Amino acid sequence: MPRELVTVQVGQCGNQVGCRFWELALREHAAYNPAGLYDDALSSFFRNVDARHEPPINLPVAPGGGPIRTLKARAVVVDMEEGVIQSMLKGPLAELFDGQQLLYDVSGAGNNWAHGHHGYGAQYREPLLEQLRAAAEAADSLQGFLLLHSLGGGTGSGLGTYLLRLMQEEFPDVFRFSAPVFPSADDDVVTSPYNATLAAAQLVGAASCVLPVENAALQGIAARLAARGGGAAPAPGASAAPGRGGGAASWDAVNGIAASLLLHLTSSVRFEGSLNTDLNDITMNLVPFPRMHFLLSSLAPLAAPRDLAARAAPRGVDQLFSDAFSRESQLLSADPRAHTSLATALMLRGALSLSDANRNLARLRPGLRMAHWNTEGFKLGHCAAPPVGLPYSLLCLSNNAGIGGTFASLLARFHKLHSRRLFQHHYTEYMDPGGFDEAATCLADLVDDYAAADGAPPPPVTRLRPRGTGFL
Repeated sequence: MPRELVTVQVGQCGNQVGCRFWELALREHAAYNPAGLYDDALSSFFRNVDARHEPPINLPVAPGGGPIRTLKARAVVVDMEEGVIQSMLKGPLAELFDGQQLLYDVSGAGNNWAHGHHGYGAQYREPLLEQLRAAAEAADSLQGFLLLHSLGGGTGSGLGTYLLRLMQEEFPDVFRFSAPVFPSADDDVVTSPYNATLAAAQLVGAASCVLPVENAALQGIAARLAARGGGAAPAPGASAAPGRGGGAASWDAVNGIAASLLLHLTSSVRFEGSLNTDLNDITMNLVPFPRMHFLLSSLAPLAAPRDLAARAAPRGVDQLFSDAFSRESQLLSADPRAHTSLATALMLRGALSLSDANRNLARLRPGLRMAHWNTEGFKLGHCAAPPVGLPYSLLCLSNNAGIGGTFASLLARFHKLHSRRLFQHHYTEYMDPGGFDEAATCLADLVDDYAAADGAPPPPVTRLRPRGTGFL
């Protein structure tokens, strides 16, 4: 069955979240693989490389698992500033990557989507294609690409969406999941509304499924965790990456929450369970219309991964399900109960059962607004392995019309700049000015699509009148 996933991390934020993701993934596999064997679970994210040969050889999974030679991440690492990648190569994850997986420059994209997409994209097209092809060829049965990036800056938004287009062209049958970080309304990058709007329009057409998280929501969660555990919260308006406000520990928590979403999403691909759910099931069950593939996500219990067991407030099973549908647990600023859900997935880990899920769905369903054509629209999945340090956890993914408000807010900030043509001369060095209006129209249409689905009544039932025998 398809099992390998290739992670593509782009830009400062994407690489910072990626670093936390690899740290947590290694910790999780170490906890459930005490023998240290290279098995099917490890092969989903890692290659087993025998470096004694030149070139190094990728070792297959042996029956029952084989010895680990050298683990290499199935990843493509890209940034147009070398700082984050150089720090990564000097840290504990240095051995996880080789030079062929890395691509970086020194000047950066200057918080300019067009520079990243049209400038660096065209400049590095062939090296980027070679990296994607090499990662795909090293997989026996590639299930999908997982893109980690932010939308507020220039590299993650511009070059990240360029890479997504390359994946679409080169691997049209492989799932393309994007996990973008949306900028807050008070983001410290003044051009972030341009960058996020131009990038989001690309996500509409090029991604198979998008799981957005938002800086404001992550900061709120981190602040509550800090108050509970006595840590420091990140500064408002800062981006989800260290170095832009807040201490290193606080940003470690923010990035760790985003990384935990990805670990939970892929847990059923890596570990056994009574009802495993792969990425194909997510897109098949939660995306009723091609353009409307943006999912709200929530985790329960909420905790920073570093001290998960200590900071996660004790939660009973029923409270866990209530938390998953609460506004405070959403990784995007939205209230799922106030809007119509087109489809929802509940992905359980650990000591939870499907009967727990069914009982709580019966309890919560009267308070949820479901699309009239999908009133039973819940997909359930169960992975037996819980997160390290917890007995159980729950990930809720919902294709909910409330996400239209996120795009409407983004468009409002975009038009404040666009109506005055502020800063656009930096963009038109690399793109046609009409690209601004095309992106805005694309997102406006998406907002209209979600608004039409929000609370749409069922169509009237046309009943045929009996004719009797008058026609004879």
